[in-house]
Amino acid sequence: MKKIVKISFITFVCILVLLFIALGLYFGGIWFKYSSIQLDTNKLTSPSLAIEVFDSNNRTIKDENMFNSSFVKESAIPQHVKDAFVSIEDKTFYQHNGVNYKRIAKAMVNNIKSMNLKEGASTISQQLIKNTHLTSEKTFNRKIKEVALTKKLEKQFSKNEILEQYLNVIYFGNNCYGIEKASNFYFSKPAHDLTLTEGATLAGIIKSPVKYSPLTNPENSLNRRNLVLKEMHNDDKITLQEYMAAKEEPLKLNLNTKTQNKLNSYSETAIEEAMRILGLPAKQIALSGYQLHTYQNLEKQEQLEKAFDNVDIGEDDYAGIVINNQKHAVEAYTGRSAYKIINARRQPGSCIKPILVYSPALNEDIINPSTQLLDEKTTISGYTPKNVGGKYNGYVSARDAVSKSINIPAVKVLSYVGIDKAKSYAQSMGIKFDEGDDNYALALGGMRYGVNINQLASAYTTLANKGMYAENKFISYITDKNDKLVYVHRPEEKRVLREDCAYLMTDMLRTSAKTGTARKLSDLNIEIASKTGTVGKSGSKENLDAWNMSYTNNQTCGIWVGNLDNCPTKAVGGGLPTTVVKNYFINNKDDSTFEQPSSIVSMPIDITELEDNHKVVLANSFTPARYTKEELFSRFNLPSEISNKFTQIKDPELKGKVIENKAFLTLNTKDYYQYKIYKESINESNLLESIEGKNGKLTLEFDMLKPREKFILITTFAGQITSSQTLTTQVDLIKSTNNHLNTDLSQKWYV
Repeated sequence: MKKIVKISFITFVCILVLLFIALGLYFGGIWFKYSSIQLDTNKLTSPSLAIEVFDSNNRTIKDENMFNSSFVKESAIPQHVKDAFVSIEDKTFYQHNGVNYKRIAKAMVNNIKSMNLKEGASTISQQLIKNTHLTSEKTFNRKIKEVALTKKLEKQFSKNEILEQYLNVIYFGNNCYGIEKASNFYFSKPAHDLTLTEGATLAGIIKSPVKYSPLTNPENSLNRRNLVLKEMHNDDKITLQEYMAAKEEPLKLNLNTKTQNKLNSYSETAIEEAMRILGLPAKQIALSGYQLHTYQNLEKQEQLEKAFDNVDIGEDDYAGIVINNQKHAVEAYTGRSAYKIINARRQPGSCIKPILVYSPALNEDIINPSTQLLDEKTTISGYTPKNVGGKYNGYVSARDAVSKSINIPAVKVLSYVGIDKAKSYAQSMGIKFDEGDDNYALALGGMRYGVNINQLASAYTTLANKGMYAENKFISYITDKNDKLVYVHRPEEKRVLREDCAYLMTDMLRTSAKTGTARKLSDLNIEIASKTGTVGKSGSKENLDAWNMSYTNNQTCGIWVGNLDNCPTKAVGGGLPTTVVKNYFINNKDDSTFEQPSSIVSMPIDITELEDNHKVVLANSFTPARYTKEELFSRFNLPSEISNKFTQIKDPELKGKVIENKAFLTLNTKDYYQYKIYKESINESNLLESIEGKNGKLTLEFDMLKPREKFILITTFAGQITSSQTLTTQVDLIKSTNNHLNTDLSQKWYV
């Protein structure tokens, strides 16, 4: 037994030794491979980080962005600020030769325990190499490469030079690279004026700019700042009195309002898009010399900015975007906020209705523009929607429901389509939903997170592009430092809606721009489709968001006004946002027209059927023109019924009775008939009553002069007498006899 245990132990030791030898050879080979890599000093001695961004005419975009930063000398940075970074990030920075092996060993043990590479134990020198030479992937190979380059860094540069470069490239969140940019953004001052607590706040951010953001996670940021102060005291960088006083200070920010437009500038958004395209952080794009060539149209950019300048938005945040529909290209973008608007998801209000509700219903042949929808108090699956003002309109057409932005019909139509099917349509147009977005409040824009302005405007281009969707882009192409093409935008279009359905939706939204909630656009004298949206604050009469999405055949203009910190706004969709759209198109006259597809037909419908029976019925050849109206239909979804009115003229139902020498005549009137009641004989001197334009039951009262008086009812249609009815009074009863006129209906007999 002892012999077996001894053999097993020796075998285990041998295997372990061989394993260590194999690992040593493996990592030794990697070390040998990476030790020959040259350190790119150009990436370390650049006076600033900048990315070249060009417009559609290959001119440098002049607007500033949050990335392009200013370089600050190490000597200009206060000592307490430098101490804060060293204390929290790398206590032995001035003692080691680039690598802290004890920290690496401890991190490796923790990583083995957790079975991942979460801890890196990087020194400031290693972080500088990682931020200028390497990707952010967490692998052993990358770590060995990082160590090899760090060794070279320490041999060629002094500690102060390394710290200087580090503080000028490190990321502080909100697209702030470098301490000078961060200082200006968070505290509206240059880095050389940073106080002890401000410096500690910035030092605390860099471990996780999202988790320790003073904007979105102020409590985490405050706790992290105080930890930095504690470490500074432990390292004898500040006294106990300084530490106690500093940690009692509240977290104070002084956001630079001048940076708001930089954060939401066209070039800033293009840089963010390039990061996704290239899979690189902004600093790597800058250090690698990539050039971003965008779709920005300088004239449209200036017109969009002027459109906002010409209205009083007050202190509200805002954003505007202009898209070239055919190219799926963003030609202008602007915004103002302390936060990045392009990524902010807001509830879209009624602007979601054409995308989520009505377009799918048209495409599924569930409705047409004239479909009658009953606007009444409704509860569907426990949800009771409300109209603005709490009013109900009875039967309305789908066209009017869209143009006047009536809520209850939208919820009903969503129920006809089905939530899942409706969402699939919207998702095909770039709209993203949360798992909890699964109720009828979606019809009114009631989403958990909502959409951003880029997604919503992009969805509307589907309607302008005859049902074809493709994600829009800011960047046209990207070249490297040698002018070699590395990326070209090639839109990948996909069909979401039939062409005829996209056109019908557009035509309904044109009505909105003429007579609906976007009627401010009616005097532009261009073909424009528009939808407004207003998001109210729950339990309050205040609003949170106001939208307008408008498009011509060539371009889509989307406007949002609100506040990303959820402060209320006085803006409504049909107000400020629509005025901005109008201002833009006044200065950017667009004479393009919407092309009507061959699958769209204009057909006359019977107005009387709409009013009497709330049905969409085609007019027949005998229907007078004044009782018809033209409506657009898809050839694939034409009304199945043809009106039988006016082909057979029906006598009005006439009844009467006598009470105490009073004759009471009752008849059901139609507003397209004229009625005349005579006494005894048909002549004007005996005319008792003339009735026209009346609809419904009507009761008339006449004095009786003798027991058997005679009343004559003459019914006239389109100037022609259609029937004559005589009623003779007796004691308490009126007897009626009808005289039908022989009318030739084989051809139109009316004038």
